[in-house]
Amino acid sequence: MTDRSRLTVLSGPSGVGKSTVVAHLRRAHPEVWLSVSATTRHPRPGERHGTHYFFVSDEEFDKLVANGELLEWAEFAGNRYGTPRRAVVERLEAGEPVLLEIDLQGARLVRASMPDARLVFLAPPSWDELVRRLTGRGTEPPEVIERRLAVARTELAAEPEFDVTLVNTSVEEVSAELLALIR
Repeated sequence: MTDRSRLTVLSGPSGVGKSTVVAHLRRAHPEVWLSVSATTRHPRPGERHGTHYFFVSDEEFDKLVANGELLEWAEFAGNRYGTPRRAVVERLEAGEPVLLEIDLQGARLVRASMPDARLVFLAPPSWDELVRRLTGRGTEPPEVIERRLAVARTELAAEPEFDVTLVNTSVEEVSAELLALIR
């Protein structure tokens, strides 16, 4: 596998802005292929099968796991999410850059099954800023926020496991840095 077709995995703590960075990068560079995850959760308004997620039943997800068809998978908030292996491998074999935006657990599983992958950690500018982002929504009860902050501490501690760290001080700048790594 050439550097040109390397798998890039973007991960980092909840609230750091992974989705925002990826959306910005893909608006400017739609040629960067973002893997579409399979999930057992139901579509939210406006979400389309095959575009936002592959929406599958629990039975279908069980088959994907049993047949080794997922590069990684995890359970989150009572639903399962996973990265279909075949599409990722086909894109890489065709020499296309592939980007995965996944959680820490998923990043560790990808590293185990595809050691050539480049793992990129998206870090907040500071702990205080991450707290502000996680609490700023004002829609969650204090115990949920505390749980999210505890998870974020664990996720931040995993930074040394990654190949590269990008600090999300500016969506534009960090998108450009991520694009340079992908290319």
